[in-house]
Amino acid sequence: MGKGKSDHPKDVKRKEKDKMQLKRNIGYFDGVSFIIGSIVGAGIFVSPMGVLKHSLLNVGVALTIWTVSGLVSLMGSLCYAELGTALPFSGGEYSHIKRGLGSLPAFMFIWTSTFTKPASNAARALLFAEYATQPFYGICPAPEVLKKCLALAVLWSLGILNGRSVKMAAWVQTVFTLLKMMALSVIAIGGIVLLIGRRKESLARFEDAFGSEIPNASQVAEAFFQGLYAYGGWWSLNYMAEEMKNPSRNIPLTVMTAVPAVIVFYLLVNISYLTVLTPKEIVSSVAVAVTWADRVIPSVAWIIPLSVAVSIFGALNSSMFTLGRLSYAGSQSGHLPVLISMLNVHSCTPAPAMIFSTTIASIFIIPSDLIMLTNYFGFSAWLMIGLTCASLIVLRYREPHLHRPYKVFLPIPFVMVAMSFFLVLAPIVWSPNLQYVYAFLFMLGSLIVYLPFIHFKLHFAFLDKITCHLQLLLEVSPADGSAEGKCE
Repeated sequence: MGKGKSDHPKDVKRKEKDKMQLKRNIGYFDGVSFIIGSIVGAGIFVSPMGVLKHSLLNVGVALTIWTVSGLVSLMGSLCYAELGTALPFSGGEYSHIKRGLGSLPAFMFIWTSTFTKPASNAARALLFAEYATQPFYGICPAPEVLKKCLALAVLWSLGILNGRSVKMAAWVQTVFTLLKMMALSVIAIGGIVLLIGRRKESLARFEDAFGSEIPNASQVAEAFFQGLYAYGGWWSLNYMAEEMKNPSRNIPLTVMTAVPAVIVFYLLVNISYLTVLTPKEIVSSVAVAVTWADRVIPSVAWIIPLSVAVSIFGALNSSMFTLGRLSYAGSQSGHLPVLISMLNVHSCTPAPAMIFSTTIASIFIIPSDLIMLTNYFGFSAWLMIGLTCASLIVLRYREPHLHRPYKVFLPIPFVMVAMSFFLVLAPIVWSPNLQYVYAFLFMLGSLIVYLPFIHFKLHFAFLDKITCHLQLLLEVSPADGSAEGKCE
């Protein structure tokens, strides 16, 4: 029998194109922008003092910690590169934990992340508002209502942008990453010029770098925490693996470009700070980059607060993009309401997931004291990194024939698992606090939801009607189906 009309290659290609699925719109340079944009936030501009303070003003120890923190981040990102190329699905750690360790640990991850990640975005939005309004109020503090309104406006602008167009979101990310790297370049190059120009005065701080008091083990660990915090965000690329062009090539290449570039920039910027300011001045400064600018470029020192705002905006855009993908992946697996896994019929973007995550972040902005609670969930990020690297090890032995375009050196994930659990336990052991108990109880609270709704599949029929109405209102369709939604 001959082939039917619908079997024509052009028709098959058209059907594939019409399928409701995430499109591969993110290339190599977009990926580099997303990783750098996720890592470089306000931290390097505002608070390198944390590392120096816990290093007891020992310049050599502080620079070593910045380097080691960067190398740990690189090791982690190489582990994630293997998982991202072998399993290129949206959802990052969530998808990998679910495949390697099972449904319950994955649900605990998304349960905790649904609380902590929007709160982190809310904190970034408020910090952006702080720096964006500062030039207009001088030494006076800006009104709280103004800052909250601006923070909400930024959140929803980025939420709508990410919900409408992946290409536009990637373009915005690239532009803001270039702007923040230009600002870091000004500080880095300025430091090198000054170091060469006034050799004796500047080099004196580096000649006997390890000469002052050496911190003890717990102080080194505290400094290490500060350094790792500044590198946070290296895991972001795996959240967009499903939308990467040629992920088996671009994911490892992107990671190996972006993370070493950030390490080099961080070291150069810290050397620049130490060239202009003494360790004591850095530790006593509220915003090191602003103090640096007042000394080196006083006539245009306003550039630095503006650069901090730009940097936070770029990091927020990246974080909102990845959070939307996490919600989308969780919904696809049945761990969140089905509506969240639907795509807009016009743009094929996870618009409901973006609305969901942006709404939760907005709730945190209104009573911003809630954001303080998330400080005690810091350990949970490293717990999830440890579980993700453990998933890699499990999959190596359980699924040896899984196609892995890139394979990390196996001892590296073992090192990352050990380091992750150390970083989880250290703050709890050294500075025990009742809030850590609350954080653990919150994580265990996921069982209350998991058992009836996920394990026993408890379902309410009225939710289907609500889903149908929202589906028509938002013009969204299930990701696996055609462009025709089930409610039409």
